[in-house]
Order: sequence, then structure tokens, then C-alpha cells
Amino acid sequence: MPPKELIVKLKIYTPKELSRIRFFRDYVILNVKFFLNRFGAWVYIMSEGQKMINEDQKLIFQCQRGKMKAFETLVEKYKKPAFFIALGVVGNREDAYDLSQEAFVRVFQSIKRYDPEKKFFNWFYTILSNLCKNHLKKRGVQKSYTEKNIGVSQDVYSPDVILEKNEINLRLWEEISKLSYEFREIIILKHFQGFSYRKISETLNLPMGSVMSRLYYARKKLKENLKDILD
Repeated sequence: MPPKELIVKLKIYTPKELSRIRFFRDYVILNVKFFLNRFGAWVYIMSEGQKMINEDQKLIFQCQRGKMKAFETLVEKYKKPAFFIALGVVGNREDAYDLSQEAFVRVFQSIKRYDPEKKFFNWFYTILSNLCKNHLKKRGVQKSYTEKNIGVSQDVYSPDVILEKNEINLRLWEEISKLSYEFREIIILKHFQGFSYRKISETLNLPMGSVMSRLYYARKKLKENLKDILD
């Protein structure tokens, strides 16, 4: 007969207890699968983001050694977001084009001082944003937003519908232009460039809470200004 301490008493579970055990088992398995899926997605997102950063750093490394082709690749990659961000902020297509081009010129001139610890786009955005701020200060007054400036599209609707839609678009941009620079900037990044909260946080070098708070008050102010057409 085996020693007493080796004897294991078998517990007889009732159907209700077995049901609870199965539920707990399935719950654990489900959560483990959920975690693994989320972790896998997170790893993929992080690896893709790191890949983009590495590509930019590789191009900058080549730029610092005088390879113009690498700089042309950077310009081609970021010229559209640069233009549309500037357009949303200053409200004029020609000014937006000039400012985005000037930002790339500044980047080229200071490329050897680039800090590789920083993401290229965040550094580039700081240059572009400062140019836009200075431009607005020099301009002094806000130019009105027109169809030519913001490129309002003509849809295949009746003339009355087109007119009403374009008037709403123009009014929206006019009210955006009246916001403070910080509010206007965050509205453009979130709603017109589709930046995530995290990307806005990194681009503006703001804590996540500050991003959410600023966006909340920017939306609130814009909604108040558009109250007559939203009611």
C-alpha cells in the first residue's frame, strides 16, 4: 500500500461545478487568444512604424553624404501631407505650396544637424508649422477661404445642391480660419489628415491628455461658431 501522503483523494464534481469549471476554462482560453491577437497586431504595427522610421533615417543618412536622389525621395514621400497641412492652416493654395516648398529647403539646409533620435516627420513638421505661424503673423489678417483656395469639388448634383454644399464648405473653412493657431492645427491634423491621437501627440510633442483636451475644446469652439447652420 502506498504511503498515506501519496494518496490523492479524487473530488467528485457536481454538474453545476463542472459547468463553472468549463466556463472558467473557456474564459481563460478566450482571453489568452485575445491577448495573443492584440499582441500580434501591436507587434505588426510597431514593426511597420519602425520600418518607416528606419527608411527615413537611411534616406537622411544618404542626404547627409550629398546624395540628392535620397532627398528627392523624402520630398516625394512627404510633399502631399505637407501641402495639405499648410493649406488647412493658411487657407491659400499658393501660400501653402510656397510654405511647404520652403520647409523642404530648410530641411535640406539643416540636414547635417538632424538628430537621428527624432522621427523625421516630427522634425519636418516643426519647421513647417513655424513657417506657417510666421506667415500668418506677417499677413496680419485672415484671407477669406474661396473655392479656388481650398479646391471645393463640383459634384454631379443639381445647381442648388452644389451651391448649398459649397457654401457650407466655405463657411466651415472660414470658421476654421478664425480659430486660434493651436485649435486650427489640431483640427487639421485629426480630421483632415487622419492622424491618430498618438501620432498627433508625437508630432506636436504633447502629452496624450493634452492632445485630447485641446481637440475637445477646438471641436467645441468650432461647433459653437457653426451653430446657426448645424441647428
